[in-house]
Amino acid sequence: MVREQYTTTTPGTSLERPKNEYVYKIGIYGWRKRCLYLFVLLLLIILVVNFSLTIWILKVMWFSPTGMGHLRVTKEGLRLEGESEFLFPLYAKEIHSRVDSSLLLQSTHNVTVNARNSHGEVTGRLNVGPFRY
Repeated sequence: MVREQYTTTTPGTSLERPKNEYVYKIGIYGWRKRCLYLFVLLLLIILVVNFSLTIWILKVMWFSPTGMGHLRVTKEGLRLEGESEFLFPLYAKEIHSRVDSSLLLQSTHNVTVNARNSHGEVTGRLNVGPFRY
């Protein structure tokens, strides 16, 4: 039943209805609500920008389930098809070129190739370049 049914008086009486002196608003009103909406909008914009930058990086770097760019991950190891530049030393167990082409190594300083035995000791070394160490 509605509350007003219990607070009404019968006709002819002089009793007044009780007044609600304290009205409590439930919720967020005014500038707080605007700031909350602005905050949610800002978070949404940041989310969209981050998602689009992630997609852009994935496309530019040629990421795929099998590898990145010309570098492919296979059961035998890594396969690099094409030219690549290494900024730091490259350590590999085996390096092969394709059957129809030669292996080309270029360096601005020098190229050092070490042959190691099963214990990790250097058994042969090839140094090419101005710096020998």
